[in-house]
Amino acid sequence: MAILLEIAAFNLDSALLAERSGAMRIELCDNAADGGTTPGPGTLKVARRKIGIPVFPIIRPRGGHFVYSTSECDSMKYDIELCQNLGFPGVVFGALTPQGEVNLPAMQQLMKLCEGMEVTFHRAFDRTVHAEEAIEAIISLGCRRILTSGRVPTADEGMQAIAEWNFTYGSKILFMPGSGVNHTNIISILNTTGCHEIHTAARVLNSNGTYYNQPGMHETPSYTDVSMNEISMLRESIRNL
Repeated sequence: MAILLEIAAFNLDSALLAERSGAMRIELCDNAADGGTTPGPGTLKVARRKIGIPVFPIIRPRGGHFVYSTSECDSMKYDIELCQNLGFPGVVFGALTPQGEVNLPAMQQLMKLCEGMEVTFHRAFDRTVHAEEAIEAIISLGCRRILTSGRVPTADEGMQAIAEWNFTYGSKILFMPGSGVNHTNIISILNTTGCHEIHTAARVLNSNGTYYNQPGMHETPSYTDVSMNEISMLRESIRNL
């Protein structure tokens, strides 16, 4: 089975660059410093019009933990409805209880709005208290895949756990390793886990010095971008798998 390479892009131009560099699907986010939050409506509309490969926007109202208030869940519903109306093929989200369990009532409400779209349960899974119970809950919700590092900081460290989950539950849900994936470890992660989708930001700091920056200002003009070279090497690494 062919390998699908998903790239996390934290702005519109990075998403377009990722597509040109060989990404096969894009997780579209804003706000790299917080690990990715929901893109704005303008970004979503232009991405839907300009990007030819599948784009899955993340639905995350803020950074930090994944325990959301009623107001935050309401905003997530509106964001999902916008993605649905724009015709995105999938979205990425997850919600937990204060006890570290999958928030089934909140997730059920959000899932009702996702008819016809795939749902990726993101790395909120890696913050759950019991992995197997969380997996079974996510399966019961109808999510298509789980993005995970194996409940440790990087997928390279967690690939044995991912392999075990994939062996046990892989007929019911896809597991997509992510976090710390690069061209030097992608093959070992895929071979060990048996997964057929993999996720990375392929990130690089864009600090283009050609733009004027007022001396003495504290804000940095740099931002998180994708590395064309890294994406090309990732594609080359998986070409013969």
